[in-house]
Amino acid sequence: MIKVSHLVKQFGPLTAVNDLSFEVGPGTVLGFLGPNGAGKSTTMKMITGFLTPSSGQVSIHGHDIVAARQAAQTRLGYLPEGAPCYEEMTVKNFLTFIAEVRGARGTVRNQWVDRATDTVSLRKVLDQRIETLSKGYKRRVGLAQALIHDPDVLILDEPTDGLDPNQKHQVREMILSLSDQKIVIISTHILEEVSAVCSRALIISDGQIVLDDTPQGLRARAADHLAVSLKVDGLDPEALKIACQALSECERVEIAEGGLVTVFPVPGSSGLLMALQMLIADKGWQVAQLQQHEGQLDEVFRQVTLEAQR
Repeated sequence: MIKVSHLVKQFGPLTAVNDLSFEVGPGTVLGFLGPNGAGKSTTMKMITGFLTPSSGQVSIHGHDIVAARQAAQTRLGYLPEGAPCYEEMTVKNFLTFIAEVRGARGTVRNQWVDRATDTVSLRKVLDQRIETLSKGYKRRVGLAQALIHDPDVLILDEPTDGLDPNQKHQVREMILSLSDQKIVIISTHILEEVSAVCSRALIISDGQIVLDDTPQGLRARAADHLAVSLKVDGLDPEALKIACQALSECERVEIAEGGLVTVFPVPGSSGLLMALQMLIADKGWQVAQLQQHEGQLDEVFRQVTLEAQR
């Protein structure tokens, strides 16, 4: 368990983190979201012990990160933003060095390096200098050093920032494969990351928590959650709008450019799609397009962060 209690960090007159409290249990991938300057990286650095809180407490499996820093840090792995490494070293030499820093020697050290190498698929580049690797492989090296001692907790700061779509997919698959037995906290401003790997999302703004929910719960807060867009061959959009407005499950109807009609459900209703399908069958309409919306995460993100700033 990670417990963060009333965490505050001040830099002179600036309060970067303001009274944060939350808990995370095993098997959770927590997406730590917020606009630039919200306090994400500062919070990560306090959780990992790289920054001392101005006040408040962080506990890693019962070890206070300030009073028992070494005991706490043995339980966690940390990938800082940008995945900094000693680029003049080979991958194998770097991971061996990290294992030795963590206290492993001899056979145990070699076992740690082999395990981390296989976990993130680095075997074919072990003897290459890190500076010659692609961004995707450099991220893998960063993950490997965080995993070298098989920690209970992984703290990953912007793990896919700057990667191409294929590299992002590879890193996300690795994170998902590790999440069953570990606590994983990912700091990110990439909203698609939440849907891809997170089981819980915590949004902060100006150093304070403004929303804590599952990705599904976040989508449910969007205005277009469970809305349905449709177009019917041979039917005027205005006539379609009038027919849809008569449904008890409909709150409002909008017509977009091109004649696409979007029907928004009454808040709390989940039967709009079925009601529309019954209407279509009853009228004998030929449907050209029909889509139900999950809800836009970026809309929810903007809404809660802007409200917090106001």
